[in-house]
Amino acid sequence: MTGGSDSTRSDGSDPLRADCARCFGLCCVALPFAASSDFAVDKPAGKPCAHLASDFGCGIHTDLREKGFTGCTVFDCFGAGQKVAQVTFGGRDWRENPGASRQMFDVFPVMRGLHELLRYLTEALTLPAARPLYGELRHSLDGVERLTRGTADSLTDLDVPTLRDEVSALLLRASELVRAKIPGRRNHRGADLIGARLAGTDLRGANLRGARLVGADLKGADLRLADVIGVDFRGADLSGADLRGCLFLTEPQLTAARGDAATRLPASLTRPSHWSPDATAAPTRSQKQRRPRARRKP
Repeated sequence: MTGGSDSTRSDGSDPLRADCARCFGLCCVALPFAASSDFAVDKPAGKPCAHLASDFGCGIHTDLREKGFTGCTVFDCFGAGQKVAQVTFGGRDWRENPGASRQMFDVFPVMRGLHELLRYLTEALTLPAARPLYGELRHSLDGVERLTRGTADSLTDLDVPTLRDEVSALLLRASELVRAKIPGRRNHRGADLIGARLAGTDLRGANLRGARLVGADLKGADLRLADVIGVDFRGADLSGADLRGCLFLTEPQLTAARGDAATRLPASLTRPSHWSPDATAAPTRSQKQRRPRARRKP
């Protein structure tokens, strides 16, 4: 693929994958979190987490879930951290340059939003059915990549929501080309499916963009070629589900969910280490016939 955001660098690394060794623990400082089921304590934006080590590593990285910091395990900056640290601020860290710290912390979430868009655009350019849109997708990817290489001032002035809407519309067109071959595909875009019983449901080619599937039962569900951009899978049971070919699925979404050895994943994604190693039984006939019972928003 050509374009501004090459899938790999000359050293073989992926610029859209977090490289914490080249960052300054920005996600552990810049972002706020509130005491909840995801975080054990409150932390305001701009204040270092109490577990941030002197080398910018996490002092409880291997025990985050056990210590009550599940929210940290499902966060992904998509490579924004090292871009801010090494490109925008030229390798200057916030501890040695306190005068630049506030701006660095303000730039980080902006860069994270841009890198997430790059992640989706890069995937769209691998979809054969979206070939008619490759020109527009490359143009959009190049434009977003140029923005990521702007100054700190230009980044903080960006209207990211408007840019996201523009890119999202293009990604949806690509998604529709891919999913067009699936007959009877469902539209659950933005649906409230919290706790829905969807075990064994045929969701092939479904539009699930922005759907809330928190705690949903998706055991044995068929999600092949479903568009899951922005889907909230927290606590959803994906045991035995088929997610091969899922569009715009990310590892943070998988990490937020539950699954097992029988969950089928796209080859590009890694099975979360906390998932159950046991495969669940195949869904029963009655499970396959269940339909969503949660209310769907218009």
